[in-house]
Amino acid sequence: MTAAAHSTSEAEISSSLEDYLETIYLLVQEQGFARVKDVARARDVKAASVSIALRRLAELDLVRYERREYIALTEAGEKAGRRVFSRHRLLTRFFEEVLSMPAASAGEQACAMEHSLTDEAMDRMVRFFEFLGTCPSVVDSFRQCPMVQDDKRQSHIHMGQLPHACTVCTKKKENLSMSLGDVKPGNSAVVTKINALGALRQRLLDMGVLPDTVIDIERVGLGGDPFWVRCQGARLALRRSEANSIMVRPAE
Repeated sequence: MTAAAHSTSEAEISSSLEDYLETIYLLVQEQGFARVKDVARARDVKAASVSIALRRLAELDLVRYERREYIALTEAGEKAGRRVFSRHRLLTRFFEEVLSMPAASAGEQACAMEHSLTDEAMDRMVRFFEFLGTCPSVVDSFRQCPMVQDDKRQSHIHMGQLPHACTVCTKKKENLSMSLGDVKPGNSAVVTKINALGALRQRLLDMGVLPDTVIDIERVGLGGDPFWVRCQGARLALRRSEANSIMVRPAE
C-alpha cells in the first residue's frame, strides 16, 4: 500500500466500516474464509449493505473482493481488524470481569466504545489489568463492597457489614519473571505484562498481546529470530527484542 493510501484508510475509515472489518477478521480466524452471506448473517444486515461496505473497504485498500467471491483482508485490513477486536476484547473484559456486567450488556458496551478508545486509554486499561495480575484482591474487594452493589442487594446490607480494606496480595512474583523469549517452541504461556514503551508497546497491544492472553510458541528462526507465535487466532512474527519485552507465566 502506498503512503497516501495508508493515510487515507487511517483517516477516513468509519466506525461502521471498522465493525465490518472486525467481523471479517473474526470469520477468517474462525472458519478460514469470509463471504458476503457470512458477514450479513453475523451482522444481521442485508447482503446489499455488506456489498456497499465492501466496495468502500476495497477503495481504502483494506479488503480484496470481487462480486460473489470470497473476501480477503489486505495486510492493512487485517491489522485494522485485529486492532478493533483487541479493543473490543479488552473493553468486554473490563465491563464483565471488573464491573460484573452481564455478558450481553458488556459486549454491547464494548461495541459502542471500541471505535473511540484511544491508544492512551487502551494502554491505561492494559496497565490496570497488569496490576490486577499481581493483586487480584482489589477487584474482589470492589465486587464485595456494598457501595457498588445494585439497589436490591444494597437494601439487605447494613453499614456494620462493610468489608475491610483490600489485603496485600501474596501471589508469587516469580510468575512475572519469565519473558516470552524464554519459552521453548511447542509450549504456551499467558501474558502478564508488556515491558515496552511508546510505539513498540502500542504495536504489541494492537496485535492482540494483552494481559491474560494465551500465546502459543510455534517455532523460532535460525539464530533465535524471529519468534513465530499464535495469538488470538493470528500467526505473528515477533522479533526477539519484542518477545523479551512480553512477560508471561506458564499456561495451566
